[in-house]
Amino acid sequence: MLRIAVPNKGMLSETAAEMLQEAGYTGRRDPKDLHVIDPANHVEFFYLRPKDIATYVGSGALDVGITGRDLLRDARMPGAREIEALGFGDSTFRFAGPPGEFSELTDLEGLRVATAYPGLVDSFLDEHGVAVDLVPLDGAVESAVRLGVADAVADVVSTGTTLRQAGLDVFGPVLLESEAVLVAGPSDAAGTETLLRRLRGVMVARRYVLIDYDLPTELVDQAVAVAPGIESPTISPLRDPEWVAVRVMIPRKGVNQVMDALYAIGARAILVTEIHAARL
Repeated sequence: MLRIAVPNKGMLSETAAEMLQEAGYTGRRDPKDLHVIDPANHVEFFYLRPKDIATYVGSGALDVGITGRDLLRDARMPGAREIEALGFGDSTFRFAGPPGEFSELTDLEGLRVATAYPGLVDSFLDEHGVAVDLVPLDGAVESAVRLGVADAVADVVSTGTTLRQAGLDVFGPVLLESEAVLVAGPSDAAGTETLLRRLRGVMVARRYVLIDYDLPTELVDQAVAVAPGIESPTISPLRDPEWVAVRVMIPRKGVNQVMDALYAIGARAILVTEIHAARL
């Protein structure tokens, strides 16, 4: 059986579980369950702390897992490797400090930097030749400067509101653009390719919809220019030889603008259908 690590809590947990369910797997019913066997799909799920998943997978104790790219980099586990970005859990890591005190990364030389991701930050600073005194914390690092524990911080930034409320401004380069990723261990376990194919199918289904419409035959080229699809639209004859039925997969984003454009060309009976699963 393929042994899969899944976040048991945190921002990645719920979406990861939903994604696996959409991919056809049977997950846990009770949030207290830490181990679930899905015999129909030949997999076992192990629900673990997100920060520990890269360690379990990298050591070979488990075959694959879902975690954040930030947590993977922070673990610095040589055997763990990212094999697919999963399109959720986006986050950005930046340095921040008191306004006006820092402008470049080199300004941190010899100072104290607080972070909940010491492995990630240490690797980044090593790559840029900047030596600092890291202050590892387990969260709420934005308070570290005000409380005198650190001179600057390195943390997740979304809107920057939390840092500004703590009296801090971001500066320097982006440390990392992170998101949820599928990680694998030192060797490719049997079943990994099937899992990967299913997860890719879920991502396609979330990003695309099917659009069907009827159209006068002579307008097909114009309509295809508006919505060319991933490969090519399916065009079927109707009883009226001067009309055809068209089906095409298009990005979910902007679907109403595409419908408007097709209607303006002359398409009618335009219908949009959700995609629940896909294999491309």
